[in-house]
Amino acid sequence: MTTNLDEIAAGVYRLSTVVPDIGPSGFTFNQFLLDDEEPLLFHTGHRSMFPSIRDAIERLMPVERLRWITFGHVESDECGAMNEFLTAAPEAQVAHGALGCLVSLNEMADRPPRPLGDGEVIDLGTKRVRHIDTPHVPHGWEARVLYEETTGTLLCGDLFTHLGDGPALASGDIVGPAMEAEALFRSSSLAPDTATVMRRLGELAPTTLALMHGSSFSGDGAAALNDLAAAYESQYLTPS
Repeated sequence: MTTNLDEIAAGVYRLSTVVPDIGPSGFTFNQFLLDDEEPLLFHTGHRSMFPSIRDAIERLMPVERLRWITFGHVESDECGAMNEFLTAAPEAQVAHGALGCLVSLNEMADRPPRPLGDGEVIDLGTKRVRHIDTPHVPHGWEARVLYEETTGTLLCGDLFTHLGDGPALASGDIVGPAMEAEALFRSSSLAPDTATVMRRLGELAPTTLALMHGSSFSGDGAAALNDLAAAYESQYLTPS
């Protein structure tokens, strides 16, 4: 198992491991490392992937420098290696939305997590990471995203999930592939406000979308999020 390391925005690194036997064209599991005075990891990967992901981080910095362990929601590919990273980085702390801490992480994390309110910002040094609650979007009661304000990078978790092992950063269509993956996996929670939440994220006008599964995106993030919202409304959310 090999984990690749690529910079997708200034000081924002994508760690990507491809699993070729998922779906018709393989599937990537991506984590994102924000290198700063207080380094932050978004997604830990599965526990079984920890050695490969740790080794990829070590190409950039000692893993024990990690200060923040974060993820979008409670699922094995998002936080399966949470406690392994807490052991490897003695000064690190899990940070998640207050609901996720209350429902799950207070009991699951080996050290007490930091609960975050909607809109709360963690100052990493030069970077500022804003926590945004997105319940059930794309899935999970405790779902959230992070927005890195200085680079305009939206760490959007499972939004825009698509198949294949493409480049680390692309600028083409990500909505079409995302809807193809949704038709295959049916992984998103569909609620009356699903498209509304996507459009609200579009108001951030991100220039980089850091995807957990598939290539990250560079370009007009607002248009991509609005187009994704429209696609969900058209295919799944409009009453027949």
